[in-house]
Amino acid sequence: MTDYSWKPIEPLSDKDREIDLAAMRPLYESWQSSKARLKESSQTSLREFNQRLVRRLSIETGILEHLYDLDRGTTEALVAAGFREDIVTRSSTDIEPSRLIDILRDQEAAIQLVMDCVASNRPLTKSVIHELHSILTRHQDTTTAIDQFGNRREIPLLKGKFKEHPNNPRRDDGSIHEYCPPVHVDSEIDNLLSWLSSYELDDPIIVCAWFHHRFTQIHPYQDGNGRLARALTTLVLLRAQLLPLVLDRDLRVEYITSLEFADDHDLGRLASLFARLERSAILQALSVDVDKEISEQRNLTSAVIAGLADKFGKRRLERHAELRRVNVVAKQLRSNARDALQVAFAQLGEAVSAVAKPDIHVIEGGQDRDNAHWYKYEVVASAKEAGKFANFTEDHYFVKASIFAERERLVFVSSFHHVGRELSGIMEATAFARLESFEDSEDRQSVSENFFVCSLEPLVFTYKTNVDDIKPAFSRWLDSALAVAVKEYGDRL
Repeated sequence: MTDYSWKPIEPLSDKDREIDLAAMRPLYESWQSSKARLKESSQTSLREFNQRLVRRLSIETGILEHLYDLDRGTTEALVAAGFREDIVTRSSTDIEPSRLIDILRDQEAAIQLVMDCVASNRPLTKSVIHELHSILTRHQDTTTAIDQFGNRREIPLLKGKFKEHPNNPRRDDGSIHEYCPPVHVDSEIDNLLSWLSSYELDDPIIVCAWFHHRFTQIHPYQDGNGRLARALTTLVLLRAQLLPLVLDRDLRVEYITSLEFADDHDLGRLASLFARLERSAILQALSVDVDKEISEQRNLTSAVIAGLADKFGKRRLERHAELRRVNVVAKQLRSNARDALQVAFAQLGEAVSAVAKPDIHVIEGGQDRDNAHWYKYEVVASAKEAGKFANFTEDHYFVKASIFAERERLVFVSSFHHVGRELSGIMEATAFARLESFEDSEDRQSVSENFFVCSLEPLVFTYKTNVDDIKPAFSRWLDSALAVAVKEYGDRL
């Protein structure tokens, strides 16, 4: 076991700035323009999406800290309907329902303060941080401290005031994680805020990962530091015109591990986790139901406004043409995928040739191949499960690779499709596969299994993406997805 000794926080380094988020950067700009259009066409739906996102964040942040537990069904009900005590049963949580609702409302109020600060352009200061801490801990009166002899004791929680006692936790392996001593907290927070103000031109995801980690290194309050760090991270993201991150309970181990890597000067894992969550939030926001709101709110004024659409038709067509440049990126990635799959399946064929002569096929699909409708069901179903909308009114491209040997066939598909109910200029690549067992090699009577997803996360690109910038990321993504499929196939042979 190795103790972690405290050391002063460090500014954003050149190494941090080199973290590869090339695939995310075009998404930032595309999201800005898409958000502006959503505010015009679907303001109520977008507002409701943000409210649900804030409620989900408010629930999960306390679960991460083990303040309470809450089952998934009740979580979804509270996200949809708001924090109402009548929704919570005693069996759905490990604390009193009334206390749970109080804590959830405090956490929601803290995020609301963050949003108000951003809306009013209120600078982030120590007084704002103290105010947020007071709100988050409104219904928490005590916490545990460790005295100089290593004894744990319950002490009053200072709300909105920096800690007066060390708060260095002992890990499961017996090691001690030493956070900033109380005497240095004030100056460390000064450094943190000063450096943050100078990073406006840096990548916002890298900056928020840096800020989040450095704040947790300081651990300035006796308790509530994790919840506060996530609320402040939301502030940094909103200031950059991005969406809040929801760190789900299932990500706790990955989240803690990423922070530990950052302790060892490797911020990449935390930045990649945050990028993945931000990408997911953006794609879900683009999938809000615009048509539903339009049908509910149409009136005489909107009808008159709709009559003016022709005046701007040419401008809209030009804009759509610009957004559809993402199809060019998709076709380039499809070509890269085809080449990579041809090589990989040839190697796979050599590996299984000792068992049986393999039959290998790699084909491209899309509007330019008259088969864009293939795999629509699989793509739409997987997108819906992830809370996104796969838009098949726009072009769809794919690569299909298959190998048949010893009565077993593997079909692997990489799909490139638009995301969002409106044309946004944003597409994603996903991968899925199917295994087929042929009971009789003569008549090839087969028993087919359903497709299974091979890519845990999609690869997202936009009309502003430069293919050369994301080639390495795309190669890594495709390799990981194919490895999942090949392993399943190999287990069947």
